[in-house]
Amino acid sequence: MSSLNKAMLIGRLGEDPTVNYTQSNTAVANFSMATSERYKDKNGEQQETTEWHRVVAWGRLAEICQEYLKKGSLVYIEGPITTKQWEDKDGNKRYTTEIKALTMQMLDTKGDNQGGGSGGSRPAKSKPQTEKAPDLSQNFDDMDDDLPF
Repeated sequence: MSSLNKAMLIGRLGEDPTVNYTQSNTAVANFSMATSERYKDKNGEQQETTEWHRVVAWGRLAEICQEYLKKGSLVYIEGPITTKQWEDKDGNKRYTTEIKALTMQMLDTKGDNQGGGSGGSRPAKSKPQTEKAPDLSQNFDDMDDDLPF
């Protein structure tokens, strides 16, 4: 049986994405993202906990993140959880866990000014194509009464 490694997050950016380029000119965006949970404690008081996540995006997605996301942007991120290991200058093993973004969906509404980063306009979201629902308010008196039940 296969395994599954997939994180699905909805939260707000804690910083503007920073983009660097690899030697082969591939864009790499890094940013932090906060997810929050609200609940009532045993005393009935409202509580909130926040988790911070490191997110990395590669290639064209990294460039899109840099162009459209700002601190405070509400986004949906989906991708695998990865852990990297390295040694610090003192020779200690260090670890970092991050989400490798494969999917990013901007969730801010048009004109939502949650972002505190540099200005810039966001593209208008296109209207979803919807078909008109059929009128179900017909007069049922003209229906046949020849139903077999």
